[in-house]
Amino acid sequence: MQQSFLKCLATLIMAVFIAGPVSASEGSDSANELASLLKSYESYQADFIQIVVNENGNKVQETRGSLKAKRPGLFYWETSAPLSQFIVSDGETVEVYDPDLEQVTIHNLDDRVQSTPALLLSGEVDNLEETYKVSGRQIGDNTREFTLEPRSPDSLFTSLRLTFFKGELQEMRMQDSLAQLSVLSFDRIRLNEPVEAGAFTLDYPEGVDIIRDGA
Repeated sequence: MQQSFLKCLATLIMAVFIAGPVSASEGSDSANELASLLKSYESYQADFIQIVVNENGNKVQETRGSLKAKRPGLFYWETSAPLSQFIVSDGETVEVYDPDLEQVTIHNLDDRVQSTPALLLSGEVDNLEETYKVSGRQIGDNTREFTLEPRSPDSLFTSLRLTFFKGELQEMRMQDSLAQLSVLSFDRIRLNEPVEAGAFTLDYPEGVDIIRDGA
């Protein structure tokens, strides 16, 4: 259950960072502003702390890790033990390596975009207002917050909040239909800095089980 939630959340974050050329509906100032911020991200690197809180407000999980993202379509996500997981995308496929399971799962990125409502953030932002109710608010002089509420009752989450400080994404809060809240706080953010060429490859031991979508 915990690994599945980590995988879902990492995929959502990946969708935000590997989005291709983005434009937003002219009818929403907040959607336009959010799209403009995401378009300005050529690359994003950060460490993170993820805290999951249940419906009673009790912390049920805390993980740490790091991520790297670079347009177009490159992504690397790593969580540390005891819930180690590695996720890498080259823009066409997504590889998920679970060391504890000795298993690598390879997904077609297009299939995942089609099957996961949250992944509309990965590029189809022209229809953002058709899929989400988007609102924004200013907090002080330097903090901007955007909240996305899915219009479909079948969405994997009920709300997603993105917090930017001076244009840098600092925090993500996702709440699901069971009132479980996941908070990701980013630290050591490197925005639009060069990323080494080998950062988006996944190394795993020989002998692990490899599962491909549709196989």
